[in-house]
Amino acid sequence: MSLFYVPDIAERWELSEEEAAHALRVLRLSQGSELEITDGRGMLYKAVVASVAGKHCYVEAKECANVPKGWNGNLCVAVAPTKNMDRIEWFAEKATEIGVDEFVFLNCRFSERKVIKTERVERIVVSAMKQSLKYRKPVVSEMIDFKKFVAMERPGAKFIAHCYDEEKVLLKDVLVPGEDATVLIGPEGDFSHEEVKLAMEAGYKPVSLGNSRLRTETAGLVACHTFNLRNEI
Repeated sequence: MSLFYVPDIAERWELSEEEAAHALRVLRLSQGSELEITDGRGMLYKAVVASVAGKHCYVEAKECANVPKGWNGNLCVAVAPTKNMDRIEWFAEKATEIGVDEFVFLNCRFSERKVIKTERVERIVVSAMKQSLKYRKPVVSEMIDFKKFVAMERPGAKFIAHCYDEEKVLLKDVLVPGEDATVLIGPEGDFSHEEVKLAMEAGYKPVSLGNSRLRTETAGLVACHTFNLRNEI
């Protein structure tokens, strides 16, 4: 059964224009057809198509439930976007499928991409959420300057993954099950020494993701997967 995403579904019981087009034109749903809808905040509605009027698709909920997200704690991955947007979009898609709560895009000293269109990332995240049958949509935040972000208060543990030959611990060894976590992932040229120092002064602990030198999007995915392994319900 197809899953539809309508953030304000409980307010008007109508599919959004985009979701209605998919339901009516692609899936050929009609009055009485069953479907599932999520608001992206954990609610799952099992519903039927109540009526169709032109491009409008109205639904009626038969039952609803708040579905646990499948992992404990909240994970924020703050990453410097790659020069090739396809790679960072791939990361956003796969991380959503695995399980993540928030994406933040960092503008770092060595960043090769200074602008990112979050609207496209939002669409990819929504598609991945529905495909993987998750009922909570990760927050997609606008790009922010690295220094400004690390100066912000963040809940839980804070980590910075970098490639310098300095003392670090494995991320898997310091994650505490159930504790919120923010993980910083640098650009293709890594964080600068100054940025690592600033992060550490702000309470971020240097961590390693393993012995291999990873691409930015791979590092982000490893951090996401590691968090989920430690927090899987």
